[in-house]
Amino acid sequence: MASSSGYLALIADPALREDVDRVCAAAGVPVVHASEPSSRKVWTEAAAVVLDITGAHRCVARALPRRTRVVLVGRVEPRGADWQAAIEVGAQRVLTLPEQDDELMAELAEAAEGLHESGRRGAVAAVIAGRGGAGASVFATALALTAPEALLIDVDPWSGGIDLVVGGEAESGLRWPDLRLQGGRLNYAALRDALPRVRGVTVLSGSRAGCDVDPVPLGAVIDAGSRGGATVVCDVPRRSTAAAETALASADLAVVVTPADVRSCAAADTVARWVSTLNPNSGVVVRGPAPGGLRSAEVAEIVGLPLLAGMRPQPGMAVTLERGGLRIGRRSPLGRAARKVLTILQQHPAVAA
Repeated sequence: MASSSGYLALIADPALREDVDRVCAAAGVPVVHASEPSSRKVWTEAAAVVLDITGAHRCVARALPRRTRVVLVGRVEPRGADWQAAIEVGAQRVLTLPEQDDELMAELAEAAEGLHESGRRGAVAAVIAGRGGAGASVFATALALTAPEALLIDVDPWSGGIDLVVGGEAESGLRWPDLRLQGGRLNYAALRDALPRVRGVTVLSGSRAGCDVDPVPLGAVIDAGSRGGATVVCDVPRRSTAAAETALASADLAVVVTPADVRSCAAADTVARWVSTLNPNSGVVVRGPAPGGLRSAEVAEIVGLPLLAGMRPQPGMAVTLERGGLRIGRRSPLGRAARKVLTILQQHPAVAA
């Protein structure tokens, strides 16, 4: 069966299968056909996966993890539940054949180039608040500071700038309004050199004036960071925008942060339902205090997501943020929670394979 040196095709339509074979032959890449992957290892280690709607639904039914280089092909664009299946398997491209044969060939050629890259891709996390003021930006920053090499991306145009949270507002480098990107494949080394760097974290922040984040350049930046081996952490706004959905759908793990009180649980439940439609690999981080005595496991049950971490209140956080940005002690509640989530994130099959 397919391995890291082969291409996996999950195509039920015989005519569509012939189209895929023709494109693979033209690209000079090997392809193995199957009705569905024989194992998770086959799924995660294939150089690329090309599937149709039937194949996508079968993968969803198997609860296979999201992975990179998944291309959905068909005669027409998917709709409704078919789109949902495409999102859940992590399809980065949706192509109609034979009209987009050239684009499929380019995707396969790019995957072939990736076979010769020695480094593993970096994990991608999207952090979102269950309610306003939950501390999602702080947790996203803590997660980035905990990783050996990280790219912290501000996806909220009205946040005031996540560089303020990390303490990098005085650092030179580009912010979102300064970038002139049209998407496509970016070189991470060049991008990293152009952005501010604070205590080992590369930061792409919004500005004080606010700036809408375009989903196409955002997707290109996320992809570049991941290909470059960085842990990519997106601070996602608590509202449905194209950029927010791009970040959530691109993530190996979506993290909902919520305080441990009844009203926050009610709000987080609504957010969690939306997040789960975009990314089934989601979990919750519960932040104290718990005025009514709710435990972290009880909050997770109410919200309907797996518990990633629970943490006690951290004294002095507001003062710390006002005086030079976030600092996290190794034994602090925030530091422990961030390390726990980072460990879960790095165990994702698409990253660890």
